Amino acid sequence: MIQRIQSLLLVLAACAIVLMFMFPIATYHGDSFMGNAVSAKLNLIPESNPDMMAQIEGCTDVVVDQSGLIHIWPLTILAAVIGIIAVVSIFLYKNRIVQMRVVAVGFLLNVIYIFLVFFWAVDKFDTVVHDLLQTDLSMTYSVGTWAPVASVVLLFFAQRAIKSDEAKVRAADRLR
Repeated sequence: MIQRIQSLLLVLAACAIVLMFMFPIATYHGDSFMGNAVSAKLNLIPESNPDMMAQIEGCTDVVVDQSGLIHIWPLTILAAVIGIIAVVSIFLYKNRIVQMRVVAVGFLLNVIYIFLVFFWAVDKFDTVVHDLLQTDLSMTYSVGTWAPVASVVLLFFAQRAIKSDEAKVRAADRLR
């Protein structure tokens, strides 16, 4: 039932999760590697740049190859599972108790995802890039970092709306 507010919130949460795949988690910029500009992006789906060493030797701007530096696949799988949970929970509207539990699991997995992004992936990628290029890079968080925060908030409000619906149904059943 798309007219229920929790269904709309769950659709928006699923859209936020899709944004995590489309935008980088963090971008790194620096300009002190042999006089070249250095840029790197941490994506959920690793981008490869096989010409990175040629760029270094050719004194052009260096785009760091992410594919061999950090294994990001656990985060990718976790984000996909969260997205699947958000979509599946939309269709569980006939059984609100199960829908609440599924949304709670999605919420918990999303909190774990955010923890892993901030305390594992970003720091590890920064360390690996620093060790590889021997230069300091400035990091900025991107849409891929803030989209899971938005989806956590949306999942929280969806669960509250589901609880509210369940309370209304129980109150109506008591009156019968």
